[in-house]
Amino acid sequence: MCARGDFATPDLSDAHPDSRVLAYQFQRFGQRERFAGTVSTVACFEDNSRVAEAVAEAGEGRVLLVDGQASLHRSLLGDKLAKKAADNGWAGIVVIGAVRDVEIIDTIAIGVQALGVIPVKTQKRGLGDRDVAVSLREVTVEPGDWLYADRNGVLTCRRRLIP
Repeated sequence: MCARGDFATPDLSDAHPDSRVLAYQFQRFGQRERFAGTVSTVACFEDNSRVAEAVAEAGEGRVLLVDGQASLHRSLLGDKLAKKAADNGWAGIVVIGAVRDVEIIDTIAIGVQALGVIPVKTQKRGLGDRDVAVSLREVTVEPGDWLYADRNGVLTCRRRLIP
């Protein structure tokens, strides 16, 4: 479920006009250059408590989409949570926010895309929501949607685009 075969998001975008692009300039980390799967979401602001809960569960090839409201003040994912996600079968993690420990994340068999990097950890206050619809600029992503990520960017779709 992790790689879902060879695909390129530009080709998927061209072939499937119902796909939606997450219009951010992502940085890529981890050993997986491309990843795809059904989406599980976390909505949080500068608190990664719900991210830690999610990656502790079986990922079953899903992709965790973390809506951190584009904050670059605190990291929502570090090496320990990335390793836990990989060990638990998550295909990848997309963070609309910042990550840290990127030199270690680059050694982990997972795909990670994020808006930026910062060394500051989050405050753990137990705040945030899991498996809710998230609105990312003009795109709303629901749990169970499909997400495709590679070096060209991130696409979502309500349906599976490739076998």
